[in-house]
Amino acid sequence: MNNMMEISGHRAVIQFDPEIGLFRGEFVGLNGGADFYADSVEGLRQEGETSLRVFLEMCAEKGVEPVKHYSGKFQVRLPPEAHARAVEMAAARGVSLNRLVQDVLEQAAG
Repeated sequence: MNNMMEISGHRAVIQFDPEIGLFRGEFVGLNGGADFYADSVEGLRQEGETSLRVFLEMCAEKGVEPVKHYSGKFQVRLPPEAHARAVEMAAARGVSLNRLVQDVLEQAAG
């Protein structure tokens, strides 16, 4: 699992890239790419702030909404056996399949 870092109210996924020996951060939930690299946590925070600032400035110049908006709907593809088990789990809990998936995702997301 990757680590997450919050920078100026935006969340970024953090990974270590062994090929270049640096940590890489990439903001999620933005309408474009905004990534950054550093060799330390403090460096990541500084580079992330710079990357985010430049991204937001470019969005403002181009009149682009910087943050993605989500509809709250998405399609999940499962093997038929997993689908059947999920329906059974939902029935056993007395909830819809949608509610079961929502509960599981909310629990996993913390």
